[in-house]
Amino acid sequence: MAMRIFGETVDDQTRCIHYHTAVDVVAIKFKCCLRYYPCHLCHEEEADHPAQTWPRNDWAEPAVLCGVCKGEMSISAYLATTSCPNCAARLNERCAAHTHFYFQTLTEPLR
Repeated sequence: MAMRIFGETVDDQTRCIHYHTAVDVVAIKFKCCLRYYPCHLCHEEEADHPAQTWPRNDWAEPAVLCGVCKGEMSISAYLATTSCPNCAARLNERCAAHTHFYFQTLTEPLR
């Protein structure tokens, strides 16, 4: 069964209307609704609730989907790599600038 991706995707590799370069091939499962969206803007536009970030205690959860192979990876695995651990697809390194939209920052107290 294919994983459902919410938001305005532009192709079957999870690129969206906001981020659609060759390396924009991940979708994030949002903690608040457990739905995959390509980006925080897609969630903001479509969801009927504010986004919640994943606390560090939950970073072992599979919450990142590779749009190329459709494999899930844990948050920890995603944050530690620049390519999919399942298929080696290159991931957008610039996404690191947006991790605070999805995951508790290292400077926030544990929750």
